[in-house]
Amino acid sequence: MKKHSIGKILILVLLMLACVTGCAKDNSKITIVGSSALQLLAEQAGNDYRLTHPSSNIVVQGGGSGTGLSQVQAGAVQIGTSDVFAETKKGIDAKKLKDYKVAVVGIVPIVNKGVGVKNVSMKQLRQIFTGKLTNWKQLGGKNVPIIVVNRSKGSGTRDSFEDIVLHKQKAIKSQEQDSNGAVKKIVDTTPGTISYISFPYANGDNIQKLSIDGVKPTNKNITTNKWQLWAYQHMYTKGEPDKKTKAFIKYMLGKKAQHDLVPKIGYLSIDDMKVTRDSDNRVIKVGK
Repeated sequence: MKKHSIGKILILVLLMLACVTGCAKDNSKITIVGSSALQLLAEQAGNDYRLTHPSSNIVVQGGGSGTGLSQVQAGAVQIGTSDVFAETKKGIDAKKLKDYKVAVVGIVPIVNKGVGVKNVSMKQLRQIFTGKLTNWKQLGGKNVPIIVVNRSKGSGTRDSFEDIVLHKQKAIKSQEQDSNGAVKKIVDTTPGTISYISFPYANGDNIQKLSIDGVKPTNKNITTNKWQLWAYQHMYTKGEPDKKTKAFIKYMLGKKAQHDLVPKIGYLSIDDMKVTRDSDNRVIKVGK
């Protein structure tokens, strides 16, 4: 056999081996896409999971709950994360998805500290986001115009906030941001701003968390629904998950993650809730 023929055969063999290796690597990957509210927890959970499962390859991306649900429904990712029930999103066939509630997260209205307000009523909060209140002096604060910052359409956090606070009233047209991180940065640096954010992101030198009707935004108040602004953090799979994805979700629902990791990052374990909600945000069960 000629030397150049042998060389070609060797190259083909190497290419085949590379393909097999690459495919095996791809098959080990779990891609998680969706809710930015769940992103912090998912990323840390992925890192912790790799310590005991070194061959795992978990990739976490944001994009919003709508993106997560559409991507998992299309089979483009193994897990789609969402702040809202799949049943509430247009274009999503919830019957084809399997729902795993892995945590609860609080949502809190935040303002730039310069506005001089620390507490609002639920009615006042609604009036701010529908444009009926336009200056902080109307709420006992400084003579500073109210600048509303909303989340982008497709955000599960926005859906939850508007469903609980606005009661189907239309939000005022305002600038929109596509992630908790972007909201935090703007409110922290821009006088007069108000928005809402998930508990784990609600910090910053110039950020003031607002109480509502005198109730403080704490995880303890969420467990009894005294603080009403909260949402389940869902991980959805398309039907029954494959073996590697199922193992990771089992870890997410296990005692180590629920009792150590989840509260450490600022979320609330499903096990700590004394109430449950349905897809219409109605409290349907009160525990002990």
